[in-house]
Amino acid sequence: MDEARVTDTADTNEQAEPEGLSVIRSTVDGVAVVTVTGEVDHHTSGVLRDAIAPAHPTPGARTVADLSGVPFMDSSGINVLIAGHQAHAPAGWLRLAGVQRSVLRTLEIVGLTPLIACYPSVRDAIED
Repeated sequence: MDEARVTDTADTNEQAEPEGLSVIRSTVDGVAVVTVTGEVDHHTSGVLRDAIAPAHPTPGARTVADLSGVPFMDSSGINVLIAGHQAHAPAGWLRLAGVQRSVLRTLEIVGLTPLIACYPSVRDAIED
């Protein structure tokens, strides 16, 4: 049973429940920002997949996944990021922000960092 929820904060400041994986979606300067908190594993990766997929599959979709609250990500999360990158191609992009060192190391080992750009902050990811 998944302990994960997605909260769309377009009209509210509410957050998802603290247990499991919390995903908050918002829009900043026309860019979808997905703020993720908790561990991404095979139990919770489906929620992340749904959250980073473009809301409307139109060319040029842009999404920043704020992973500053993610201390652990297994191969399920890596697969979700790859699928998310592909869903945004060719005209849009998926960028990662605030990736913790432990997760960044995993992304580097599997060779994902040349494919999906990582930034220190959401603002940096949006402005680049």
